[in-house]
Amino acid sequence: MIISVIRGIMDLADDAIVRLEDELNSFDSFERADALCSLSVRAEMGEIVLPRTSNKVNLHFHTFFSYNVNGWSPSRIAWESAKHGLLISGIVDFDVLDGTEEFLAAGELIHLRTTAALETRVFISEYFDKVINSPNEPGIAYFMAAGCFKQPPPGSPAHDSLRQMREMAERRNTQVMERVNAFLQRVQLDYEADVIPLTPSGNATERHLLAAYDAKAREVFLNDECTLAAFWANALEISCDEAAALVMDTPNLHENMRAKLMKFGGVGYVSPSAGSFPSVEQVIEMALGMQAIPTATWLDGANPGESDMPAMFELLASKGVAALNIIPDRNWNIKNSDEKAAKLANLQAVVEAAREIGFPICIGTEMNKVGLPFVDDFSAPELAPFIEDFVEGANFFWGHTALARNVDIGFSSEWADHHFGDDRLARSRFYANVGKIISPNEESLLAASNLRTGSPIEVLRALQR
Repeated sequence: MIISVIRGIMDLADDAIVRLEDELNSFDSFERADALCSLSVRAEMGEIVLPRTSNKVNLHFHTFFSYNVNGWSPSRIAWESAKHGLLISGIVDFDVLDGTEEFLAAGELIHLRTTAALETRVFISEYFDKVINSPNEPGIAYFMAAGCFKQPPPGSPAHDSLRQMREMAERRNTQVMERVNAFLQRVQLDYEADVIPLTPSGNATERHLLAAYDAKAREVFLNDECTLAAFWANALEISCDEAAALVMDTPNLHENMRAKLMKFGGVGYVSPSAGSFPSVEQVIEMALGMQAIPTATWLDGANPGESDMPAMFELLASKGVAALNIIPDRNWNIKNSDEKAAKLANLQAVVEAAREIGFPICIGTEMNKVGLPFVDDFSAPELAPFIEDFVEGANFFWGHTALARNVDIGFSSEWADHHFGDDRLARSRFYANVGKIISPNEESLLAASNLRTGSPIEVLRALQR
């Protein structure tokens, strides 16, 4: 009898935790905050046992402010990162910083080291005739403003650039939607009614369009699997049997829709033109205006634009770029042995080039489609040569974030310019060392508010006390 009562109480407690975790994904920010506070209290009281911190890091989680495959908010990602024992966790969203303050505050609450970044695509004029890392789009590259710690003030040049980037993304989305609507005919989306509600702040992405078309088709055909399969068989130019299987497999259906309807060669594909994407110089200026860190991204070294990364790094560094982003999993976790060997060799080369020029490395797994791991496999022999670089880079971004947010002496601050000048290596090492020392809460920083008047050595000594 007593055992049954205890089990019942434990089940109720587990149900309450699951409910609170679900509430972390609410579009209501107050509900998310309340849920995280409740979970934090339970952890402090020992009702929830969080693991010890490991050396694993993931600084590239997409949230539901752009697209997360699980629909996770910044607060949910922070909580899951603590449950996985991550050393440092970071979010990256496309074209918006809407989750930044929530994520950093969540880190303080649950004692997690956190970072935030913005990702977009840019035009690099010097590579106008070379595909870089955006497939089939010469001159276009993915790019990040990493180490973000606040929204730019309204009316500032950075705020205006951010608004323009968001408007560009919306124009691209609506152009794609109009073309796909014309092609599908029977399944039509209204951007305001069908797409925008899928996001908490109106920042829709291509993946939201896919989800909206999937939902609209099921609505039009009343979830009749036969007619729905016939519709997609015709639209995607596949057999009815293949379409019937896809209708039951949402992730693969969306990937097929994406390839046929939206990517290069698809009916909805919109070729880049002047004004489709901001220039790399504009985004670098925006990042520096927010005292964030202009960060290049690297795909796999297979395209002409990534064939000579030392040369590209020198060019980008001259423009103000100071760090590099890599998605390791796509460069080693590959079934084809020849492809795997080639991409691992490219990974080795790009990491060495980053070391040489002094670019700290940001890594992560994105979590914006089904099948991606929560965190990179740091035990994989293939990644062993790079783990130190990955952890060092994560410490760098955390060290910068902590000092920038609390003491206004981050990597891109006037304080850093004064003390380090053009010595990129020394500057990067300093913030990595700060990241190794500093704890994930602001009390120690606020208590040492005189840090902003000290030298780098004095700052490190103060933080070590």
